[in-house]
Amino acid sequence: MDGGLTITFISVAMFVGCFFLGFIPLLFRFSEKSLQFVSILGAGLLCGTALAVVIPEGVGLLEESWRASSSFSSSDVPSGLNASGKNTTSAESGPPPRFYIGVALTVGFTLMFVVDQIGSYFSTQAQRNSVGITATLGLVIHAAADGFALGAAVATGQVTVQVIVFFAVILHKAPAAFGLVSFLMHAGLEKKYIQGHLLAFSAAAPIVAIATYFILHASGSSSQSQLSATGVGMLFSLWMSQPEASERRRTCGGSL
Repeated sequence: MDGGLTITFISVAMFVGCFFLGFIPLLFRFSEKSLQFVSILGAGLLCGTALAVVIPEGVGLLEESWRASSSFSSSDVPSGLNASGKNTTSAESGPPPRFYIGVALTVGFTLMFVVDQIGSYFSTQAQRNSVGITATLGLVIHAAADGFALGAAVATGQVTVQVIVFFAVILHKAPAAFGLVSFLMHAGLEKKYIQGHLLAFSAAAPIVAIATYFILHASGSSSQSQLSATGVGMLFSLWMSQPEASERRRTCGGSL
């Protein structure tokens, strides 16, 4: 299947599934215990996908991209150069994977820590609309990072990478939509405003995924660059899941 059709199909499916799952709390009245159960389930899925999928695959993609880039650089070295010359050329091809891993994790954590603290401040001020906007903004930024990773994964053309990233995203994005709507209902927002927040959250990842794919495709970037972008996007979105955990704690009255 063509890459453009693939990313469009995946994005539409992700939007529809996320929106309708998030719409469930608006259709049915759930008890506090049921909401707590779903929140705990979502938090568990988030931790599980982070430890079992996101971290290993993100690191693996960066290492694979670096090895491929180093091998390509070494092949361009004239045969007359010695081994040390080849190693120097490989080292000059770019920073090692641990550099990008550290930058992605640190920047993702710092950005979403700031967003989470802003949300906590508005929560203490008891401004319901501000709390809802801050909560949704944090999750929309997180969803955008997920979309970047997914779009870059489809751009690589590797089906295995696409499947892994898609399931890593959807396994925690769907419960996050449910948790966001539950939190906004708990905060006292009107139904029409909640639907707007849910629409923004559901559309963020698909829009960024499609945009990322076509930008990378049009730029003609190498497969190594696309793999590296996918790995960075996955690791960056890992720490950006902080707001999801925070909103779950608030939704459940601090029980998480």
